[in-house]
Amino acid sequence: MSNERALFVTKLGGILAAVGSAVGLGNIWRFPYETGQNGGAAFLLIYVLCVLMLGTPLMLAELTLGRASHSNAVGAFRRLAPGSYWWLTGILGAVGVLMIVGFYSVVAGWTLHYTAISVLDKLSVGDFAAYSQGALLPFLYMTGFVLLNTLILVGGVQKGIERWSNILMPIMGALMLVLCINSLLLPGAVEGLKFLFHPDFSRITGKVILSAMGQSFFSISMGVGTLLIYGSYLPNSTKMGKTSLFICLVDTLIAILAGIIIFPACFAYGIHPDAGPGLAFITLPSVFVQMPGGYVWSIVFFVLLAIAALTSSISMMECPIAILQEQFHVSRRRAVLVVSAIAWILGTGCCLSFCPDFANWLTFAGYSLFDIFDKVTANVILPLGGLLMAIFLGWRMDRKLLHDTLTNFGKDKGGYIPLFMFAVRYFAPICILLIFLSGLGVL
Repeated sequence: MSNERALFVTKLGGILAAVGSAVGLGNIWRFPYETGQNGGAAFLLIYVLCVLMLGTPLMLAELTLGRASHSNAVGAFRRLAPGSYWWLTGILGAVGVLMIVGFYSVVAGWTLHYTAISVLDKLSVGDFAAYSQGALLPFLYMTGFVLLNTLILVGGVQKGIERWSNILMPIMGALMLVLCINSLLLPGAVEGLKFLFHPDFSRITGKVILSAMGQSFFSISMGVGTLLIYGSYLPNSTKMGKTSLFICLVDTLIAILAGIIIFPACFAYGIHPDAGPGLAFITLPSVFVQMPGGYVWSIVFFVLLAIAALTSSISMMECPIAILQEQFHVSRRRAVLVVSAIAWILGTGCCLSFCPDFANWLTFAGYSLFDIFDKVTANVILPLGGLLMAIFLGWRMDRKLLHDTLTNFGKDKGGYIPLFMFAVRYFAPICILLIFLSGLGVL
């Protein structure tokens, strides 16, 4: 096996791949229902502030760890802090990634199912409960989604991840713009825009603030090493500060566009925007069946969801794949097959935990395996991993290496570095600790 490490061929390809990693179901599925449940524009305002003040420095921190080490999530800490136990942070991230991919593949399978029934013109209200509690169809769609990931990842960093990111991300952007235009032309769309952009400051509470912080964290997929591994693949000429800010801004824009797609449509057809996680799969189908041209728009929307799920999941699976390749000297193909097999097994468990015939075997303390993976990763592993990375970069990493990495060895000015260091050392850990305590029910 060659010892030469793969890199993204172009800066644009690397940036599109990183954007694809950040942009996923968290933007198009989770953000709208979080916004709907937390007061609309008030939540959006806090969310944008959290992305700029918390998400951007944490993204830069994780990308920098990868760029400085040119290694995976375990190897990075072994190189940057040899002889210490910091490498366990990478193991924590890899475990978290596999758990996320387990339940994420199930939701992604739902998007494939809804794409298929939209194409067949069989979309109907009330389909979701009957479908999700079945055994065969959800399992087959989940399996199909894992196979899609496998086929892309076997191609490697350049011919797999970068090539497909260059194809899928522009398609995603075009689909979103088309859907936004359609929603804005609906009668009653203005009320949906008011809900999204006209804040009622009385709706801002501690719960809304914590929810916005948590959403910014989940949306960008920080704390599990996905951005770290992509940072290690970026060309040396990449400007780290500008790249991180750009990715966060695009990620936020995608989330806002998702709101523009969904909320005007909800208000136009008298649908409540606070439907929760079922907004995309229960509420929106009732909009599409009433909407002129709903057949076409439902197809476009669920294809969009499927692409978002795919670009994000390939980055998550790349994290443990790189660990197997570089730490255990496993070939690329074998590493992909091992990680895919684990994702498929965990996905099968999460998928069948909805089925009454299997629920008793896959329910623990009243929580399904799907819910357990969701809650443990979102409330424990993501914030804990992000906290450890922030502490490591802010307090443990060699100062000269950090400065050289951020400035491309003096080629860039790096005037933002003092503010970045303050955010990573003090502001981000405090915010993450609040998210962590909130997720545990302490706050």
